[in-house]
Amino acid sequence: MKNFFVLLAGASLAILLSAAGCSKQQSAPPVMPPPEVGVVKITAQTVPVTAELPGRLDAVRTAQVRARATGILLKQVYKEGSDVKEGDVLFQIDPAPLKASLDSAQASLDKAQANLQSTQAKADRYKALAEINAVSKQDEVDASAAALQAKADVEAGKAEVETASLNLGYATVTAPISGRIGPALITEGALVSQTQANQLALIQQLDPIYFDFTQSSTDVLRMRSLFDKGQLQKVAPNEAKVALLLDDGTIYQNPGKLLFADITVDPSTGMITLRAEFPNPDHILLPGMFARVQLEQAVDQNAISVPQRAVTLTSDGGASAMVVTKDNKIEARPLKLGQALGENWMVTDGVQAGEMVVVEGLQKIKPGMTVKPVAFNADADNK
Repeated sequence: MKNFFVLLAGASLAILLSAAGCSKQQSAPPVMPPPEVGVVKITAQTVPVTAELPGRLDAVRTAQVRARATGILLKQVYKEGSDVKEGDVLFQIDPAPLKASLDSAQASLDKAQANLQSTQAKADRYKALAEINAVSKQDEVDASAAALQAKADVEAGKAEVETASLNLGYATVTAPISGRIGPALITEGALVSQTQANQLALIQQLDPIYFDFTQSSTDVLRMRSLFDKGQLQKVAPNEAKVALLLDDGTIYQNPGKLLFADITVDPSTGMITLRAEFPNPDHILLPGMFARVQLEQAVDQNAISVPQRAVTLTSDGGASAMVVTKDNKIEARPLKLGQALGENWMVTDGVQAGEMVVVEGLQKIKPGMTVKPVAFNADADNK
């Protein structure tokens, strides 16, 4: 009987151990497959290297309208803020005193011409008489000298008439260039003269228009070093693309052209001055406006770019991306970013062509995880 109870206890223990083993086997969690992540394979491509530089717009030609004759300003002819053409009448100075000066000069000229006629006749007569010894040689010389002096008086009279005529013409003030004219700076009734410091008005030619900007000489030297190493290719002469970025963030519709870069460096700032020219048919651009220019300086034939959605920016100014290694492991990779190009960041260090960066599924991965990379379909993502 005792042996029966021992066998019964052993059988019960075996049943309990078997049940516990089955329960433990059933509660083991299933093995999860690695998460899928959308990746983009990095490829080298040819992209322009551009610089965004600040500057100011400036008129191609600027002319100060000044009085060239002395007199009372009678009338302002033009409309302030309008476009004028070269030769258009702008102001009228009182011509009466200038007309009187011209008449006086003409009278003096007439008098001199009459005197020349008399003295020249006397000189001719004395010359003939001197040949037959009818007059002394001294009388002939005096008559000839008087004729020459009378001739000089006539030439001086002609110059005075021409000067008076010019001054009378200057009473009508015309536009020296074509362009847009500003407000009148002298009121009607004021006395003006060619010696006064104040100008009458200002004309500026607005089409085309200049954009003057500066670039660090350090950047220029760095660019030349990259050219010498063959890492960048120069843009062909006269083919550098220039775009103007306005204050409101829009890009000006008309592209410009680079005219020149200064050959000297400003010693106080270390900057080099450059100038571009933009067509301005609608006069949208005005002198004095601040803007930024996007200047294509070179071409990088082996540029590396990463989609912006793959890049994480940190508070300290750093950047990183999740890279899928050859064994499908996630690796956090710090990046050195260049300029933004469309929806991509240009990368100067951190990833290489052929590597894969994660652009979709970043929230479910961390460094060291095994993942299943799947080619990212941007078109499907936008639907």
